[in-house]
This record gives sequence, structure tokens and C-alpha cells, in this order.
Amino acid sequence: MNSPATGVLPDITQSPLYNPDLAPVPAERRTWTTYNYAALWVSMAHCIPTYMLASGLIGAGMSWRQALLTILLGNTIVLVPILLNSHAGTKYGIPFPVFARASYGTIGSNVAALMRALVACGWFGIQAWIGGQALNVLFRSIWHGWPAAIPGSFGGHAPAEWIAFLLFWGLNIVVVYRGMDLLREVENWAAPFVLIMTALLVWWAIRNAHGLGPILAQPGKFRSWREFWPVFVPSLTAMIGFWATLSLNMPDFTRFGRGQREQAIGQVVALPTTMTVFAAMGVIITSASAIIYGAPIWDPVELVGRFTEPWIVAISMFTVVVATLSVNIAANVVSPANDFANAFPRLITFRRGGLMTGIIGLLMQPWKLLADPSGYIFKWLLGYSGGLGSIAGVLIADYWLVRRRQLAVDDLYLRDGIYGAWNAPGVIATVLGCAAAWIGLIIQPLHILYDYAWFVGFGVSFVTYAAAMQLKRPAGPPQPA
Repeated sequence: MNSPATGVLPDITQSPLYNPDLAPVPAERRTWTTYNYAALWVSMAHCIPTYMLASGLIGAGMSWRQALLTILLGNTIVLVPILLNSHAGTKYGIPFPVFARASYGTIGSNVAALMRALVACGWFGIQAWIGGQALNVLFRSIWHGWPAAIPGSFGGHAPAEWIAFLLFWGLNIVVVYRGMDLLREVENWAAPFVLIMTALLVWWAIRNAHGLGPILAQPGKFRSWREFWPVFVPSLTAMIGFWATLSLNMPDFTRFGRGQREQAIGQVVALPTTMTVFAAMGVIITSASAIIYGAPIWDPVELVGRFTEPWIVAISMFTVVVATLSVNIAANVVSPANDFANAFPRLITFRRGGLMTGIIGLLMQPWKLLADPSGYIFKWLLGYSGGLGSIAGVLIADYWLVRRRQLAVDDLYLRDGIYGAWNAPGVIATVLGCAAAWIGLIIQPLHILYDYAWFVGFGVSFVTYAAAMQLKRPAGPPQPA
């Protein structure tokens, strides 16, 4: 493609903003089908945090119906920005941080990319800790002396737990070093395997409980819409925040798609349905556990740990390990690996970026993030949704409204290209969106803005960016009429 700025064919491979991992995917490598995208979402949604989502909502006072409706609505809403940002990946074969260069500038894109990367590092740590817990139970089922094999305690956890955690962490890094082709293979078989195994657990729960138990009969504590609304709004925003990360970086995956139809259908079919069904499975199993064991057990790792047959525990924990590994690599490594590479393309490759993600995830101490279920939803998910919503507003306004889906791809890799190093409207709009979303944490009368963090951040950044770009003629190829 000729650069509109120079009229000649630039050699982008010599640019300091280029490396092979960030390069546009050639047509012969765009092989992902509708099934691949559906399998990707099924395997990402079939994770322990999804299973436990309803527990936090029911704990906040919702009935199981209200909790599942909130989950379904939140995932349907977040599907919209996911699809809008996915389009550029499929059309141009570019990853998220390169896509962000059009709206933020080639250097300014690191504002969006690194914000997204840090959230992913936190998620990587959370999923790695969950996977490590599953490995710990798996080892215990095989060897009963495992928990006491190394005496002592560190940070409130036995050495065996830390060893299992680090082993699972290392397994993630191994898959990262094998690349995207192995990722696709893992997602393809992990999705149906995890679904079948969870369905068997549901069957076991209903069979042994002889019914569906007290949680399904519990009406919830809210007696009026006025009581329900203050809990519903931040809960809905938190549900959007659950996949607000992927709403930005889906181009990292759709760049491998055969066409727009394949990626769109695969995502529409799989995301809202799988999230809701898997959360419902968690409700059913937990309800049955209240009958079987006398108290509801929301953590499936703890539940399976109570089984007496070692082979059942082993198979169940292997399923948890597979589910957690597949979601962690897809949702929490691919994007930050590309994001860190975007900051230093000549120094950081995809593999090095993945290793950086793992190390930062360790330093964020995920065991503390998971210690408080209410804090997990109303602080972690709700809090970062405002920042990611602000980025989504800029990306969508730029691509769909300002540039009308027309990008000069070569210039995205050039320091002296038409997009420049910094695009001030993109950075300013993001800052204002974040400020509006988070100001309620400081000024109590404005706390309602924090409850709507993703919506507020998205709306403010979208309007600010669109207005600012009306005053600044955007650089880029001619706009279609």
C-alpha cells in the first residue's frame, strides 16, 4: 500500500515501530473459522471466575434469576464494542496496539496498550492462582501426603500450594512460547471437553441432591425496584467490566479470521449464551451442595476436594486446569504480550511480552485480589471498567465515526507517517473519561458516576474525541461518501 503522505512504498520492516509479531497477518495465515471463534469464547467463558460470578451477586442480595439476568444483560451489552473493535482486526490483519496507533498516535498508543496490559497482568495472576489451587488438589488426590510433603507456611499458604501455583504459572509460559497456533489447538479441544465435564458435574449434583435446593427457592432480599437498582447498576457495570478487556483487544484474534462473517457469528453465538449458561451451572451445583454438605460451596475446587473417589477428583481437577489454562492464555497473555511489544517493538517480542505478563501478574499478588468476593466484583471489575470504557470510546469513535473504517496500514508502522507520534484528542479524551468514571471515589456525592464507570468513561471519551476531531482534520486515506 502506498503511503498517502509520500506516494511511495515505504519499507515498514525497517521501522523501529515494526516487528514480525505486530505485522499485518498475511492472507494465507488468516485461517480462523466461525468454530474457532465460538470455541475461543466458550473456552474463555468456562472458567472459575464465571462459575463464581453469580455467587457475588446472590451474596449482594439478588435472587438467582436476577443474578443470571444481570450476567446475560452485561455480556450482551459488552458484545457491541467487542464486535465494533473486531472489525479492524479482520479487515487489516492488525493487532490491538497497532489499531490504537490511528487514534492515539504511534507513540501515544502505548497509553491505551499499557493500561490494557496492566489489567491483563492482574487477571493473569488471578487465573494462575486458581489453576495452581486446582493443581494442588489434583496432586493431593494422587498422593495424600502431598500437602505435608514440605512443612511450614508462607504468606498464609503451605509450600505445596506455592509449588502448585508456580508449576501452573510455568505451564502458561510454555504455551506462550509455542505461539498462536498451539493456542488455537488448545481452545478447539478445551471448549467441548470443559462443557461436557461441567454438565456431568451438574448431573451429579442434581442426582445426589434429589432436587435443586434452597438457593433456587430463595427469592432475594429486594422487595422493590428502588431497593434493587442501587445494587443492580454497579453489578451490571462489573459484568461489562468482566470482558471490557477483550472489548479492546479482540483484533489480536480477529486478525487471523477468514472474514467478518466468521468472526462476528462465532462471537455472537458463543459469548452471552456461554457466560449465562455456565453461571447457571454454578448456581445449580452450589444449590445442590447446600443439600449434600449442609452449606453452599461456591468454589468448585473446594467442592471437588470433598469427593472421596481419587479418580473423580483427579479428572475434575484436570478439567479445571484445562479450563483455566485456556482462558488465561487467550484472555490474559495474548494482549499484554502484544501491548508490551508495541512499547518497544525492536526489544520485546511476543514471547518476551508474555513472560513480562507472567512476572507482573506474580507481583500483583492475586491471592489477595481473590480473598474478598465482594471486593473482586465491586472494586476490581467495577474499578478498571471505567478506564477501559474510556479507551473503547476513543477507538470506536475514531474508526467508525471519524475515519469510517479507512486506515493507511503502512503509516501505522512509520514514525513519520500520517498518524504522527501523538494524537492529543485521543489522550485527552481518555484522561477525561477516566476522571469522570473515577471521580466518585473521591467526591462522595458523585459516587453514582463510579457505579456507571464503564458507561461514563465510554460516553465522555466518545463525545470528547468526536468533537475534538471535528476541529482537527484527521489524517488518513480519503473518506468514503
